Amino acid sequence: MKLENRKVAILATNGFEKSELFEPLKALRNEGATVHIISKDTGSIKSWDKDNWGESIEVDKKVSEVKAADYNSLVLPGGVANPDSLRTNEDALLFIRDFFAQSKPVSAICHAPWLLISAGVVENRKLTSYISIKDDLINAGANWVDEEVVVDEGLTTSRNPDDLPAFISKMIEEIKEGKHEDQVVNA
Repeated sequence: MKLENRKVAILATNGFEKSELFEPLKALRNEGATVHIISKDTGSIKSWDKDNWGESIEVDKKVSEVKAADYNSLVLPGGVANPDSLRTNEDALLFIRDFFAQSKPVSAICHAPWLLISAGVVENRKLTSYISIKDDLINAGANWVDEEVVVDEGLTTSRNPDDLPAFISKMIEEIKEGKHEDQVVNA
């Protein structure tokens, strides 16, 4: 197990895409990482599974009570409601910005790059996302590309659940590499 000394935060709330949280969570734990589910509130959060509500998961910690310094990496699952809700939460945005300020790996899939826009960390970065938020990313100054997985100095992005195998592989690779001191923060 290659991530046994790593702590990873998964930031999500109700409406996260089921596969985009559970599959990375399983892969990270299989690699030996300690993983915490971070959210706006305690209790449990419910997934969105294709066209209906899906499985829930217990929240480990509130985002207002954690710091990026406590983790080696951040994972942002998509779903439409999940990032749309979190992007108006200042604690969540501060948490995300701090990962970039500390040059730590961040992975975002599907609609999750909305959070990166609101955190002010996409300008001059190459990334991908779900096609419907392409214009939002371009308007925020990102170099958007239509590729299965894109890595830009510790930031890993993918388009949708079909890309999860490539996304998870690159996410784990970036966490193993650790900090990327040459990351640029435009926040």
